[in-house]
Amino acid sequence: MEKILSLPKNLIEFIKEAYSELKKVTWLSRQDVVRATGGVFFVVIFFALYVGLLDFLVSRLVSLFIGAR
Repeated sequence: MEKILSLPKNLIEFIKEAYSELKKVTWLSRQDVVRATGGVFFVVIFFALYVGLLDFLVSRLVSLFIGAR
């Protein structure tokens, strides 16, 4: 019974400690986040096009070997 009653107390303590730790974090600036997001977007698009092109070429090559259209 005591363990059940202490659960909200432990939860509140956990939230306070987590909030305290979050205040210590050095967050990126908006400009850094936008720049990093743009970089990720560029890399994803590049690799999507690369994999798409490879898929197209391999499918054409396989089609030539098996005599399909």
